[in-house]
Amino acid sequence: MTVHPSLQTSIDAWTHSIDAISELVNPLAEREWNLATECPGWSVRDVVSHVIGLECEMLGDPRPIHTLPRDLFHVTNELSRYMEVQVDVRRCHTAPEMTSDLEYTVIRRGRQLRNEKRAADAMVRWPGGSEVTLGEALMKRVFDVWVHEQDLRRALNKPGNLDSPGATITRDLLLSALPKVVAKDAGAAPQSAVVFDVNGPLEFMRTVRVDADGQGSIDGSVSLGPTATLSLDWETYVRLACGRVRPEAVSERLKIEGDQQLAEAILGHFAITP
Repeated sequence: MTVHPSLQTSIDAWTHSIDAISELVNPLAEREWNLATECPGWSVRDVVSHVIGLECEMLGDPRPIHTLPRDLFHVTNELSRYMEVQVDVRRCHTAPEMTSDLEYTVIRRGRQLRNEKRAADAMVRWPGGSEVTLGEALMKRVFDVWVHEQDLRRALNKPGNLDSPGATITRDLLLSALPKVVAKDAGAAPQSAVVFDVNGPLEFMRTVRVDADGQGSIDGSVSLGPTATLSLDWETYVRLACGRVRPEAVSERLKIEGDQQLAEAILGHFAITP
């Protein structure tokens, strides 16, 4: 048996992004590992540690037994506490230790994925103890790895891969959250329509429509006379949707037409990552 065809796209996208991370960090000097990223409280080293840690958990490795310091301001809830353990346990690691750990983890995880024989609907354990389908787990790992690749690129001033396979999967996952953001979180009125016009390396236009019952849906058709239109570039979209920046910090990269109040409410709820 070979890898299930429905999983291959995600595996290829994961491989592309994880290899890109390796290429980014392998030549780094020790001081560059300490550069800050847009993830609150996390350096380049911390982001890579997070990626290593979650891939190790997907491999079934036991979690480290580690007590977190009490002065980590960015650890605000149980989820962030859970994620921080894999990060903090590696904060004393040197550059060679980090690159070696990453390389070994990528080799092991890559072998696991190449030998994957289960179907996409097989249930697997997700970090934290819940269960999800294998297909969903792989897409989430692609999303996480690609977004953190971009975190590293911004911290290191080495842009790229904004239109990679991982970017496409990330786009689809982010777009799936838009109906709730517009209809429920921002409270768009029934029978309204909001257009998102995104330009850049990954260009697309989507319309979120709210029906008479207040339920949101999304499609690729153009709405004539939408309630509001938000135009922005793809990288800004990602940074906002992943909570890397606040809307006011990138206002010059946003264009709003139509209902300003609704657009601001949408942007206020745009971040969907924890």
